[in-house]
Amino acid sequence: MEIRQLRHFVAVVTEGSFTAAARAELIVQSALSTSVRNLERELGAELFDRTGRRVVLTEAGRALLPQARQLLAGAAAAKESVARVAGLGTGRVAIGTIQTLTCVDLAAELAAFHRELPGIQVSVREGPVEELIEGLRAGELDLAFLAPDARRLPDGLAAFGTWREDLVLVTAPGHPLARARRTLIKDLADEPFIDFKAGTGLETAVRRLAAHCGLERRITCDVTQIGLLVDLVRAGIGVAIVPRRIAEAAGLPCVTIRQPEPGRTVVLAGRAPRPRNPAAEALLGRITAAAPEGAGPPAGRRAAAG
Repeated sequence: MEIRQLRHFVAVVTEGSFTAAARAELIVQSALSTSVRNLERELGAELFDRTGRRVVLTEAGRALLPQARQLLAGAAAAKESVARVAGLGTGRVAIGTIQTLTCVDLAAELAAFHRELPGIQVSVREGPVEELIEGLRAGELDLAFLAPDARRLPDGLAAFGTWREDLVLVTAPGHPLARARRTLIKDLADEPFIDFKAGTGLETAVRRLAAHCGLERRITCDVTQIGLLVDLVRAGIGVAIVPRRIAEAAGLPCVTIRQPEPGRTVVLAGRAPRPRNPAAEALLGRITAAAPEGAGPPAGRRAAAG
């Protein structure tokens, strides 16, 4: 049994398919499938039920998964120890992010990081908050941008940087609210809403805002991609509450919501007290050093989510 085989096995579980796992591992799908088949042959049991359209773990696969994650975390720790001595000529860092991140230009930060340390391979995973938290706790992610529902992160995690994002109502051009430029929450009771998928930081923030203000939203459509949400708003199907920068980038009217002014807290989190992976520590330093004034300093041992 090889570490590479275990990594491919866990990648299939994490990504949800052999195709997505091969893309994440930067290899062709046939090579990844062969790697997993060889692992199954060595273990004497099938790890996935391949009869349906979706990849589902068998009992043997479920039994292997926590052990595989533990072994991979141990192997990563060993590499990190060597990397500390050998420097940052090579290495790997995995970072997760919510889909609607706007407080940090992640692409620009990763480009600058690559120019400084071209030998470091960066893996980026996008997902719901709970999935990213699980990735951090399992050691599959070194860092992750979260918009957590609770005020404190789970035990074992720490927030290294904190940002505040303004939320605005976005409408189609020509909508009556677009001309007003501002509104109260109570005046949105008759508006059809387009909602983001449940479990995301944005959906949680909007749902809590509506509940706090006693607004019962009429959801006409819910989506899993922020780009599609923007397109549906532009088409006039409904309004939505999104980070201001998403609305501005789309060129759609931004309607300021008063009483209260909505916002959400975004944190850059990782395992406490600091990343053990030197490449992750370098990326963390890069992102927090570039944070604008008011974004919040690195939180060190602090576990509060803001």
